[in-house]
Amino acid sequence: MIDEMTTVLEPSPLPDFVETKYIKDITLRALSYVKAGFPVHFRGVSGTGKTTLAMHLASKINRPVVMLHGDEEFTTSDLVGGEYGYRMRKVVDRFVSRVLKMEEDMVKRWVDNRLTVACKYGFTLVYDEFTRSRPEANNILLSILQEKMMDLPVGRGGEEPYLRVDPNFTAIFTSNPEEYAGVHRSQDALRDRMITMDVDHFDYETEVAITQAKSKLSKPNAEIIVNIVRGLRDSGKSEFAPTVRGSIMIAKTLKVLNMTPSHSAGFLRMCQDILASETSRVGSKTNQARVKEIVKEIVQRELGKLKIKSGKIEENVKKETAEILETAVI
Repeated sequence: MIDEMTTVLEPSPLPDFVETKYIKDITLRALSYVKAGFPVHFRGVSGTGKTTLAMHLASKINRPVVMLHGDEEFTTSDLVGGEYGYRMRKVVDRFVSRVLKMEEDMVKRWVDNRLTVACKYGFTLVYDEFTRSRPEANNILLSILQEKMMDLPVGRGGEEPYLRVDPNFTAIFTSNPEEYAGVHRSQDALRDRMITMDVDHFDYETEVAITQAKSKLSKPNAEIIVNIVRGLRDSGKSEFAPTVRGSIMIAKTLKVLNMTPSHSAGFLRMCQDILASETSRVGSKTNQARVKEIVKEIVQRELGKLKIKSGKIEENVKKETAEILETAVI
C-alpha cells in the first residue's frame, strides 16, 4: 500500500493560476462532462495551457491525482504493472541440534503501476500527451473507460482475472493535434470514448492576466508585451505561432533586469531573441531574419503608441494644472 501511494499527488490550487471568464467557461464545461461520467480530452498545440487546465480540473474534482506522461517506449506493463525483482523467503529449522533443515522459496514480486492504482482506489488520472505513447500500449484503456473493467495479467496473482474500476475514477487526457510531429494517431475506439475539447490560444484578457501574474510586471507593461506577441501571431508569417510562453519569457526577463519596454534598444533585442527562437524549429537564417524584422516593426509601433499616450497624459496634466492656477488667481 505504501509503495502504491508514492505515485499519488494531492490536488491543490496552482500557484499564480489565473482564472478569467475564458478559463472558467472551459473548466465548467469540462466539469459537467466529468460529472456525467465521461473522460475529458484537452487537445491543442503547444503553449495553449492544456496541462495546466488538466491539473486545474483535477483540483476541482478534489480526488488524489495519478499523473502519466506519454512516452514512445511505453508498453502495457508500464501502465498496469509488472514483475519487478524477487521476494525471497528462507526458513531454518534447528529443532534437532545435529540436524539442520533449510527451506528457501523465491517468487517474483508484482508491483501495480499508476493506472492500476488509479482504477483500484478511484483516483483521478491525468494522462499528459497520451498520443506520444504507441496505440497498442493504450489499448488497456478501452475496457476501463467503457466497461469499467480492467484486464489483469496472470502474473499479478489473486483470484479475480479482472479489476472492477472504482466509480470515483476519472480520466483527463491531453494531446497535440495528430499532425503534430512526434505523436501517434490515437485509435478511433479510444477517441470515441472521451469528450474532446479543442483548446486554442487564450483571449487577450487571459494572456495579459497570465503574463502579469507570472512576471509581477505592471498591467500596462504586460499589455505591451502581449500586443507584440499577438501581433506576430496575427501576421501569420512565422513558422510556428508564438504562444503565451513567449510573453512570459519576455516579461520575466524585463522584471529581473528591472527594465521597462521604453528601453527600446534592449527591449527590442530581447523580443527578437525570444520570439525568433520560439517560432522557428529549423532555425534557418532567412526565417530568423524575417521574424526579427516583423518583431522590430511591431515593437516600434507599440512604443510609438506608448509615446503618443504619454504625450496626451502630459498635455492633460498641463491643462488641468493651468485650470487650477487660473481658478486660484480668480
